[in-house]
Amino acid sequence: MTQLRIQPGIMEIALYEGGKSALAGHSDVLKLSSNENPLGPPPAAQQAIREAAATVHLYPSTDHAELRAAIGEVHGLDPERIICGVGSDEVLQFVTQAFSGPGDEIIHTAHGFSMYPILSHMAGATPVCVPEVDRVVDVDAILAAVTDRTRIVLLTNPGNPTGTILPDAELVRLADGLPEDVILVIDAAYAEYAEGYDGGASLASSRRNILMTRTFSKIYGLGGLRIGWGYADPAMIAVMTRIRQPFNLSGLQMAASIAAVRDLDWVRDCVALNADQRARLTGALRQLGLACDDSQTNFVLARFTDEAEAMSADAALQADGIIVRRPTSYGFAEGLRITVGDEAQTGRVIDTLTRWREGAA
Repeated sequence: MTQLRIQPGIMEIALYEGGKSALAGHSDVLKLSSNENPLGPPPAAQQAIREAAATVHLYPSTDHAELRAAIGEVHGLDPERIICGVGSDEVLQFVTQAFSGPGDEIIHTAHGFSMYPILSHMAGATPVCVPEVDRVVDVDAILAAVTDRTRIVLLTNPGNPTGTILPDAELVRLADGLPEDVILVIDAAYAEYAEGYDGGASLASSRRNILMTRTFSKIYGLGGLRIGWGYADPAMIAVMTRIRQPFNLSGLQMAASIAAVRDLDWVRDCVALNADQRARLTGALRQLGLACDDSQTNFVLARFTDEAEAMSADAALQADGIIVRRPTSYGFAEGLRITVGDEAQTGRVIDTLTRWREGAA
């Protein structure tokens, strides 16, 4: 019997695993495993969804013009340089599919987003993993890994699951050091949580080989709708648009994201809550003798003595109905990634870990 021919790289793909969302025997589950906004989406976005529901029998626009205009208005960007996708993941797929293929290499760092190797294999390219230093991206390691086969560098900034950020000067040094025909993708899903950081927008505005990606899943609380966007030179956007499905975003998605991006007060309040509770959680973890870096995101990576201790703490959290993420696949078997919640949720995590530590003493 003739075997079906499979495209190169497909069978190398390890299936993506999302954050756990349920615990047997618990009705009051606190899910802190997927870096979701504890306040949910803005009321304005919820109202926009309700109103848009009456028009779901109509096809949406194919150029996303109104959404791109709203994004450009709020962020001070040229709408003609914006492309929208089903989450920023789809924009990442656009760039890897359009600019790489069999025989090419795509660089990512050791603790970068776990979708990067998957996207590389989807394009038939070879993922090249480079180390980080103390959970921070190492620019020299990236530049040293560049070969004549390198087509793209995928960079998570701020990092996930580390929560650390590459300083602007180092980001510029990386951009300066890359060949002009190598695309630097700055995946800035958590940019809003990092004070004074533009997500790479200024670099993408001034250079032809840089793409910034952003998402509505985090600060805007619209993870369930899957909306993202990218910003780059018009020539790069034009190429990626050729492989974008014309109706990739629904009318509901666009209505919600347009309302959300214009709700500046909501963003300000969410950032303030996150900063306050992030500091509280970080301080409590350190008081319990647990290592953690200063996070620039909406989560904190707690590092335990070893994997066994991390598993013990995770078991204690689950026994209290709290789900966090064990980032073993990211290279942190000894870690737990904890989404920053609201005041009550953060208190619940701290109380459980305090009891766990006292019981283990």
